[in-house]
Amino acid sequence: MNYKCFEVSKTDAVAHIKMCRPQKANSMNEDFWRELPQILDELDQAGDVRVCVLSAQGKNFSAGMDLSFFAKEEFATLNNARQREVLIDVVAKLQGVFNRLESVRFPIIAAVQGACIGGALDMIAACDLRYANIDARFSIEEINIGMIADLGSLQRLPLLMPEGMVREMAYTGQKIDAKRALEHGLLNQVFETRDLMLEAVFAIARQIAAKSPLAIAASKKAFNHARNHGLRDALEYMGVLQGTMLEPADIGVAMRAGKSAKAGKSEGGFKNLSPLLMVHDKDRQG
Repeated sequence: MNYKCFEVSKTDAVAHIKMCRPQKANSMNEDFWRELPQILDELDQAGDVRVCVLSAQGKNFSAGMDLSFFAKEEFATLNNARQREVLIDVVAKLQGVFNRLESVRFPIIAAVQGACIGGALDMIAACDLRYANIDARFSIEEINIGMIADLGSLQRLPLLMPEGMVREMAYTGQKIDAKRALEHGLLNQVFETRDLMLEAVFAIARQIAAKSPLAIAASKKAFNHARNHGLRDALEYMGVLQGTMLEPADIGVAMRAGKSAKAGKSEGGFKNLSPLLMVHDKDRQG
């Protein structure tokens, strides 16, 4: 399928979602918000994707929200509380797009170059892993235009970085470079060039894709649950996950693969996840 804001490809079990509006710094217009959840749903549905790389064309990863989004007439006429109340629904829908990055069954790896500001920072905060080249820079840009960041940075970044650092970014709007982002926990690794970054990111993606997709999906569920619950609840949920998703056949494949690798031989891979059942969108929320 052709998209206006993205190019989507799949090699074996590794999907690649690439933002493709470099002339607009890959800013997030209406097409972006409509297309991204559709792409994620389609990739998740089939069950044959085991990991996904999220990258961008051009000099910059993304400049965040496209200002055309706020130029719509309905935003210009929010003159009272009853009219502004509808913004709660707008924000919830936009948040839901980035929540989808967390809820798909496969890990998503962000590969960042250049500017990653505003909504783009919200987006990568919802990804599983984050890598960048040395020229990347990050900012909670909303404060610079008189707004509060509302799509996840203020909630997710303190789980990745020291809260004081996030508060400094949120209150000042200052940009931090890749080196500082790495030091404070936002990034997994920084590379000298974009090409080196992408080479390493896809190597990591292939490593993940070679593991049991069922075990990877269960691990992602466990991470997401633990982040939002106390230790006892998280451990109890872990027991439920293990009891329902442990697959002895996958353990056998993994063990044989390890022995074959030592012997210089290859071993058959894991079965894909089952396709998702088709249900109404509202039944999949939460």
